[in-house]
Amino acid sequence: MTGPLKILHVETGMHLYGGALQVYHLLDGLKHKGEIENILVCPTGSRIGIEAKSVADRVYTVSMRGDLDLPFILRLTRIIHQERPDIVHLHSRRGADILGGIAAKLTGTRCILTRRVDNPEHRLIAGLKYGLYNHIIAISNGIKAVLVSEGVPTEKISCVRSAVDVEKYSQPGDRKWFLKEFGLPGDARTCAVVAQLIERKGHRYLIEAIPEILRNCSEAYFLFLGKGPMEAELKLLCGKSGILDHVIFAGFRDDPERVIPCLDLLVHPALMEGLGVSLLQAAAAGVPIVGTRVGGIPEVVRDGMNGYLIEPGSTGAITDAVVRLLARPDSARAMGLAGKKMVRESFSIEEMVEGNLRVYLNMQKNRSKG
Repeated sequence: MTGPLKILHVETGMHLYGGALQVYHLLDGLKHKGEIENILVCPTGSRIGIEAKSVADRVYTVSMRGDLDLPFILRLTRIIHQERPDIVHLHSRRGADILGGIAAKLTGTRCILTRRVDNPEHRLIAGLKYGLYNHIIAISNGIKAVLVSEGVPTEKISCVRSAVDVEKYSQPGDRKWFLKEFGLPGDARTCAVVAQLIERKGHRYLIEAIPEILRNCSEAYFLFLGKGPMEAELKLLCGKSGILDHVIFAGFRDDPERVIPCLDLLVHPALMEGLGVSLLQAAAAGVPIVGTRVGGIPEVVRDGMNGYLIEPGSTGAITDAVVRLLARPDSARAMGLAGKKMVRESFSIEEMVEGNLRVYLNMQKNRSKG
């Protein structure tokens, strides 16, 4: 390698959370390695497009309209021709994966896809799609297992887990501010779901469990942090159950590092989940977690250590786990401390950056051998 390895990253997220936040952490970490030149392609008006100017060598903002935006292939191809990167790294779905893979293929540029979700795909579709990429990075072993089951060769996949800024979430929570911010009483015990309001996140199962939880812990309150198309339906379910006084739909927050440390516990009743950045944030904040045994969640929630794992779709299991944690604050605190230790050891930003860098350098080395 005669000069710095040039990586062209493509991220379609408009907000700086989830996958987009992971890309920001990656660019920031790579900036200090001295052997990588990073270019970011992202949507016009996106938050990451603004913030990444301080961590990427160059940022291109372009129109991105999703999976059917075929002209995106041409827009990305022009940038690839202009920059001539060694590797195109696709970080998102919503058009970046397939359309970005086609653009890389058309220009003869090696291509990596980071896969962040665990939803299964038909083997025929998977064979066509993943043939576009030279390598795939799965953010959990759960996602890697899904890819292998669909026929993707094991040697074509690396597992590089998502990361969390542990120090950012380790600050003590300001309970006085928290209670005032959400209009909660002084004795409130607060549980939260931090996720988009979509079907696969499983909010309805927690809503079904809340009446029984309240019979055991009347001071329990529930925050739904996120937005999505199911908001009206979920509010209707809460109304029918008579629990609206104990449920707060707080929308998207840009200060999760301030909110999450104030929680008593995080509930993540998802039916499918690649890994779950909000779980990492909760663990870093010392908050115990109730999560489902799906996808990459068991890699973050160690049953009985930093929370409880339950079967997806089980209202009774949610009730039992939440009541158990609320009734045993000493045990909950111990689990929270165990979670902090776990994320420091296994989900640091440094390890995530090094994992991606290893993939880049291995691809470069294999090309040189060829």
